[in-house]
Parts: sequence; C-alpha cells; structure tokens
Amino acid sequence: MSADNPRSDALLPVRNLWNSVKCSRDRVRDGEPNESSGAFSLSNFWEIMNEAVNSVSQEATKLSVMFSKPPLPSEEGCVKIAQSVQKSVLTLTTVYFWLPKSQGVTLRKLLRDATAQVLDDLAQLLQALLSSPGGSLSQEQLMSTGGVWAACDRFNQLPKDNRSAVLSVVASCVGLVKDALEEMEQALAEAQDPFGDVLDDEDDDDEGNQDTHWSEADRLLIAQCQGLMKASGASLRRLCSAVRNNSTLETEDNITQLDDLADAAREISPSVDDLALSLYPPVERSAVEMSVSLYRSLLRHAGTRDEFRRAPRSLDQSQHDVICHSVMNGITRTRCGFYRCGRSLVTKNR
Repeated sequence: MSADNPRSDALLPVRNLWNSVKCSRDRVRDGEPNESSGAFSLSNFWEIMNEAVNSVSQEATKLSVMFSKPPLPSEEGCVKIAQSVQKSVLTLTTVYFWLPKSQGVTLRKLLRDATAQVLDDLAQLLQALLSSPGGSLSQEQLMSTGGVWAACDRFNQLPKDNRSAVLSVVASCVGLVKDALEEMEQALAEAQDPFGDVLDDEDDDDEGNQDTHWSEADRLLIAQCQGLMKASGASLRRLCSAVRNNSTLETEDNITQLDDLADAAREISPSVDDLALSLYPPVERSAVEMSVSLYRSLLRHAGTRDEFRRAPRSLDQSQHDVICHSVMNGITRTRCGFYRCGRSLVTKNR
C-alpha cells in the first residue's frame, strides 16, 4: 500500500486524529461528569481549563502552518503533530469532566457547549487538511483555523460560576423575547397584509386572502397578546435582578434553585415565540389559548422560587393573571361571535 499511495500513508495519523477528535467531541456532548469528592476549587479549575484551551489553540495553529505550504510534512512529521494535538485534546476533555454537577448544571451546560464547539471546529480543520492536502493554504483551511481560534477565545467570556451562568441564560431569553415582540410590531406597522411581499397583487380580491390578512378582531387580540409578551420581558428582567441581588452559592440547594430558574426562563422564551407565531394570519385562536395557558403556568412556577419572592420588585402575579384573563376573554368572545371581521365590537344576536 505504501508503494501505491505513499501520500495516503503519510496522512494516516492525521486521519486517525480526525476520528479521535470526533469521538472526544461526542463524549463531551453525551458523557457524565466525574463525581467530586471533597472540596472543589472553581478558581483552580478555570486556571487549568484556560491552559488546556490555549494548548489546543496553539496546536491547531502548528497543524495548520505545517500544511500551509510545500513541502508537505513527512509521515514522521504527521505522526509527531498528531500525537501533540491528541495530547492537548485529551487534556481538554479530561479537565472538562472534572467539573461536577454540584457546581451547577447551567454552568456545566455552557462549558459543555463551548468545549464541544472547540473540538467540532478542530475536527473541521482536520477534515479541510485531509480533503485538500496539496500543500497550499486553502480558504477552507483558513476559515477552519479561524474557527478554532474563535471557539477557544470564547472561553474568556464564559461565566465562571453558576450564578453568572444563570444570569447569562436569562439575559439571552430577554433578548429573544424582545426580538419576538419587535418582529410582531414591525409586521403590524409595515402593512395590512404581512405576506403581501410574497403574494401576487392579482390574487388579492375583496374576500381576499383572508388567510393572509388580519381582521380588526385579530388586531384587538394581538394588542392584548403584545401586552403579555411585554410582561414576559419584564418578568425575565426582574428575574435577572432577583438572581443578581438575592441568590447565593453557599449550598448545593442554592445552586440547584438557580438551575431551576434557568430552566424556567428557557421555557418562557419559546412560549413567547409560539404565541407570536400563532398570531400570524390565519390566527389560530386555539393555539393562542394554548400558548397563553402555558405561559401562565410557567410564570406561576417561576414565581414560587425564593429568589423571585425576595426580589425588590418581585413579580406581581395578579397583574399577569389579569392580562392572561383578558386574552382568554378575547378568544372566547371571538368564538361566541362578539367580533366580526373588519368591524368594531358588535354582536351577531342583538
């Protein structure tokens, strides 16, 4: 085989490394942490983790440089660089598994995603080298190398404890809710027909594509739902304040409660997305009702947490119940015929 394809033999260590890195990535995504015995120092952990990440970044650079210009590395050179990269990968994955769940599931999820991303980008770099081993620096190789650097650099922005991790999750959810609200407001402001830019004018008649238009009844319902979406954003912002000002990391129970709050925030955000989607024509009132009911139950669950109750401006559940009740009444009146498309509030049976 060596006589027939010596180049393939030389690259075999790189190919084996590629497969090994992918296995390490999958193990990080699916594996369980080691159980911690005794005291655990987060500061020491992050110091060692940062060293491991920097080592992977440096090895990726060496690897890319070796394949950037002729002559290509020899089989011995490929073996040497593959072993060096493999050692950095093993160190990174080993240190990752040191972080126990007792330090916070939310923190560990963020670290898991960041570690898996480094390994995924490294695997893409190796694939780029294997797919075009011509001894010249390809665009794919450049982008893949930059991807590894960027993934490693993101470790500097990772939260270093579970409270910071939960705050970052909730802040992200606030942004998603804000985006959903802005998209809905933009759709309402731009045109009567939110799908007008994708339909032919000649297809628009008087009855006219009622499945793509909002009736006045729809708009009244949307206005109420917008209030609910704004309340969701306000609730999440207050949750941020509650976590920042009232949470502690003194016990495992404190850390677990923070994880519960992060889970609640993650559920509220998609429920707002689902509500926004259900409001596009044709408005599915059953879907709106389901979204509102889910939102109310999620909010009540979050509001039972100690951090919420101790917040300086803790969530006023009664206000949200009023908004939810108003939306539900709007849906009920629509079903009973109190609304008629395109007209103000009227009844069918006067």
